[in-house]
Amino acid sequence: MNNFRKTAIIVGILYIIGTVAGFLFKMVFTGSIHNDLNLLTQVAANENQIIIGALFLLIMGLALAMVPAMMFPVLKKHNEALAIGYVVYRGALETITVVAITISWVFLTVLSQQYTSGAPDASYLQTFGSLLLKGNDTIGTISQIIFPLGALMFYFILYKSKLIPRWISGWGLIAIAWRLVMTSFDLFGISGSWSTVLVDLLDFPIFLQEMVMAVWLIVKGFTPSAIASLFAKTATN
Repeated sequence: MNNFRKTAIIVGILYIIGTVAGFLFKMVFTGSIHNDLNLLTQVAANENQIIIGALFLLIMGLALAMVPAMMFPVLKKHNEALAIGYVVYRGALETITVVAITISWVFLTVLSQQYTSGAPDASYLQTFGSLLLKGNDTIGTISQIIFPLGALMFYFILYKSKLIPRWISGWGLIAIAWRLVMTSFDLFGISGSWSTVLVDLLDFPIFLQEMVMAVWLIVKGFTPSAIASLFAKTATN
């Protein structure tokens, strides 16, 4: 029982670390630079800020990648196929996209140094930097498809197993399903000029749900009856 309690606490802490790190990356360190027309000049002027932001992005990716690893021994006892899928999507694929985005931001600082040093191909560097950022956005959009798919598997197992109260896991299922639909619209350009605002608004329900779930896991842990049922299944096997 103590091992399950420790797992719940660690998972809750990882969720909070990942969410805070992601918020700092997007809203504090790279948000204003991302939409600047004179991209490389701004990157060069804020090089340390970009590197710190990239570090927070990497922290977010690694923290959230640890959640499937910590939860797998518990989830596989309820649905091994979905538990493996959750590890693949949120532990592997999502981490790959985060690492790719981190590398591209660091590479932007290298381009900015060349650009501000008066290199003869400076105009091409600016174009290349814009293309790199556009590719970065594309990877981010793909990640926004991968994330909900993995989360759907996670919340479905939680809902069926009752490891946490069903109102929390059900909230997660609804919020993440809605986000997946609207992100798909964004991917195909259906949401138009409202895409950025829309995605930010759609982030809030799942952001709030994850924080509620994280606090619940830290304070309350997994539902005792669900853990007792798990022990009974293990003993029977």
